[in-house]
Amino acid sequence: MNAPVLVINCGSSSIKYALIDSTPETPRLAGLAERLGTPQARLKGKNSAGDSFTQALPGADHAKALNAILDRLEGRLPVAVGHRIVHGGERFTQAALITGDVLEAIQATAALAPLHNPANLAGIEATQAVFAELPQVAVFDTAFHQTLPPKAYRYALPEALYAEHGIRRYGFHGTSHAFVSRRAAELSGRGEGGWLTAHLGNGCSTAAVWQGKSVDTSMGLTPLEGLVMGTRSGDVDPGLHAHLHRQLGWSLDEIDDVLNKQSGLLGLSGLTNDMREVEEKALEGHTGASLALEVFCYRIAKSLAALSCALPVLDGVIFTGGIGENSPIVRARVLELLPHFGFALDDAANEATIRGGEGAIGKAGHSGPEAWVIPTDEEGRIALETRQCLETFL
Repeated sequence: MNAPVLVINCGSSSIKYALIDSTPETPRLAGLAERLGTPQARLKGKNSAGDSFTQALPGADHAKALNAILDRLEGRLPVAVGHRIVHGGERFTQAALITGDVLEAIQATAALAPLHNPANLAGIEATQAVFAELPQVAVFDTAFHQTLPPKAYRYALPEALYAEHGIRRYGFHGTSHAFVSRRAAELSGRGEGGWLTAHLGNGCSTAAVWQGKSVDTSMGLTPLEGLVMGTRSGDVDPGLHAHLHRQLGWSLDEIDDVLNKQSGLLGLSGLTNDMREVEEKALEGHTGASLALEVFCYRIAKSLAALSCALPVLDGVIFTGGIGENSPIVRARVLELLPHFGFALDDAANEATIRGGEGAIGKAGHSGPEAWVIPTDEEGRIALETRQCLETFL
């Protein structure tokens, strides 16, 4: 299937899109419709020549934005639409052709991802109206992690909470972890062995991948579990919620807002959720920024060390995501915290591998575990899974 796939990632007030051909040399058409539903709504992106554009879309909803996106596809009509869906619960272990039953199943998991799945559903509805004749495929963030064994995905809670309510660890960023682990297997001489993957951005997660399958990951029932993130706390004492309610009188909504939107790098630094600013201020001696950077890196190393228990053999670690791809400081500090693993960082390679660069950052000829920086391509992975789904069902 050589025709392009239109990848759609819908938020409550945004649509990220990419038109992706099966041949890598064909230029992508990609962009973002943002601030939808407001007078400041706009569409911005790049054309096939690589030129940037911005188009005002005052008051546009998702449907109007999609029509504007259609006009920007330069006549390259897609053969299908692939939708990023954050939560697929236990039902979806791979991409699925969107039918009425699939839509009902996505709706049923909305309680597990209240900030994401309803917006994803709205995007599907709007896209079906604009591209009525095209098959639509749902690609789930959680699907890659459905290979986790029970010892990794079960919480130590009463059985009924799992059996009747689906309370378990699901994991997220699956398309990213799948892409970079597969790419590492291609680039290194070690193949699909045992890889630790670190997706580090405003949202962060780690995973252990063995023979191309996820066997453990840091995120859980929701994307709040695990690492320190831009504004998310990551792991905290489960008793914190009751403590804040009893001592400060906070409601569950207030606590949820603090843990998701006011914590992480922002909460620790007191300044920002942007790692670039955190690093800059830390180098200037700012106490909060220095602490934020230290905690961020320590928690990543701690998570990677824990996840290594899931791998029979450790072949290497992969850094990806906006921070993972562009912060030599974070990469170096994380590896320094894992001396017993036998990583050997090449400082020059580490400093040089930024802004979309791909490559090994370990010393050449080193016999221990490798260290790689691999830019993620979640849209490319969604397009690939969309094609695979269509080949199976159509």
